[in-house]
Amino acid sequence: MVEIEMANSCSAMTASADPGGFMINEIYKLDIFGGVYITTTHISLLLVSVLLIGFAVVVNRKLAKAKPEDTPGGLQNVAELIVEMLSNMVKGIMGENGKKFVNYIMLVFIFILCSNISGLLGLRPPTADYGVTLPLGIITFFLIHVNGIKKHKIGHFRGWLDPIPLFLPINIISDVAVPISLSLRLFGNVLSGTVLMGLIYGMAPVFIRFGIPSVLHVYFDLFAGAIQTYVFSMLTMVYVSSAISD
Repeated sequence: MVEIEMANSCSAMTASADPGGFMINEIYKLDIFGGVYITTTHISLLLVSVLLIGFAVVVNRKLAKAKPEDTPGGLQNVAELIVEMLSNMVKGIMGENGKKFVNYIMLVFIFILCSNISGLLGLRPPTADYGVTLPLGIITFFLIHVNGIKKHKIGHFRGWLDPIPLFLPINIISDVAVPISLSLRLFGNVLSGTVLMGLIYGMAPVFIRFGIPSVLHVYFDLFAGAIQTYVFSMLTMVYVSSAISD
């Protein structure tokens, strides 16, 4: 009886502390490895991934069936516009070196953008969870150094001794900080918007929840989300370009 009352009390405290649903909530517990929780982040991440994979499969089938004399449909035009726009962005920043990174940058850009704007669909953005943004930063970190080593071999690490060997510890810390700064910047900006929208939904009267919040969603989810997507992608391209430059 005491356990039930304590559970109810904890649930009430959680609900009062999270009026707008902006916190990571547990949805289901799997009894494996001592307990694994399925959270709102997992659900949002799954839905975004399924949406992107589904879009890619449909476009791929459309292109496979298309004939040279056929007039491109709306879906094909959208896909070609996305690919052309992002390809030009990568080539504009990375130059000729960007050809082999186009696919990765496009994937990261589209994934982060869809994750950031998923709040428009009532989901909790996956990028508002540091467990999602940190792996993205780590992948970029390895991309930088793997390609730098391929291009310059051991000379890739000579930058650690610039301008003098005394700066070695500082330069190493600066390199290690790259994935942390990338991931924290994206995480912090998306989470702040999620928290603000949650507070607004939690405190605003019911009769204005369908007016003002919709305008704020356009800013926090669409405008700010697009900016953070571009910043993450641009910094990734700049870091990689710097690592493989002559």
